[in-house]
Amino acid sequence: MADPKELLLGGLAACGAGLVTNPLEVIKTRIQLQGELRSRGQYTKHYKNVFHAFYVIGKTEGVLALQKGLVPALWYQFFMNGVRLGVFQSIDNLGLTRNSKGELVFGLTVISGALSGATGAALGSPFYLIKTQLQAQANSSIAVGHQHSHQSFTDAFIKTFKNQGITGLWRGSSAQMLRVTIGSSAQLTTFTNARVIFDKYSPFPSESILNTISSAIFSGTAVVCMMTPFDVVSTRMYNQPVDKITRKGLLYTGISDCFRKIMQTEGPLGFYKGVSASYLRVGPHTILTFLFWRQIRKYFVTDNKDKTVISTK
Repeated sequence: MADPKELLLGGLAACGAGLVTNPLEVIKTRIQLQGELRSRGQYTKHYKNVFHAFYVIGKTEGVLALQKGLVPALWYQFFMNGVRLGVFQSIDNLGLTRNSKGELVFGLTVISGALSGATGAALGSPFYLIKTQLQAQANSSIAVGHQHSHQSFTDAFIKTFKNQGITGLWRGSSAQMLRVTIGSSAQLTTFTNARVIFDKYSPFPSESILNTISSAIFSGTAVVCMMTPFDVVSTRMYNQPVDKITRKGLLYTGISDCFRKIMQTEGPLGFYKGVSASYLRVGPHTILTFLFWRQIRKYFVTDNKDKTVISTK
């Protein structure tokens, strides 16, 4: 069973990172929805790149628009990453990711990362749904994707529950679970193993913050390469319009249907829309999450026998 303290500490660390990186999440969401199911040249390109998107959104909607969806984004970070990091750390505390010598086992960290990621994604899915829809809402002159017209986080939550029922809050959760399972497995596996290597071979002292940052940069690259296609699919499925009577999505019937339609209309590059924004977000978010997590655990986890995934002890 996951240690409640580990769940809380992981959630707080992720919220701290999410507060800083949410503007890049807004931009990533907009670019991923831009030209949805249309071939190149058949749609207006409101956002040419990450920096242009910052300028356009700030000029058209105001600087505060870059923090759209912040409330559900932080709740998502708390529940998803709190559970993800907490479960992963709890599994490691039990010694289930290590051999008899106390060394990390690559295959076991992959399985542990995937399991913890899927669990966190399932619990945090309603918040990601609302976050995506709020971040997609824009001034009509630069709007992309379906516009849900929510007034606030609370309004979106109530409206979704009223019109679609409890299952509507978990619409698209299968894509999100797949996205986070792959991303979490890649992130936690590459980070923990890179940390061991950096602590052992880098010129910096063992347990140095610089080693944590180096490991997080390496981990962020792996995450973006593997997760972006599933991230695009997840965003599309969460933001699609829903039939009021049948309560079914009007654009995609499921994950495979979404993959197929993107490939047919937008080609392979359609799966990597927003990759620059994704990396610029994932890199700092990974670094800040692990830095905050590492520092918070120093103060609240005092058991010397505890084996932390961010330590070689």
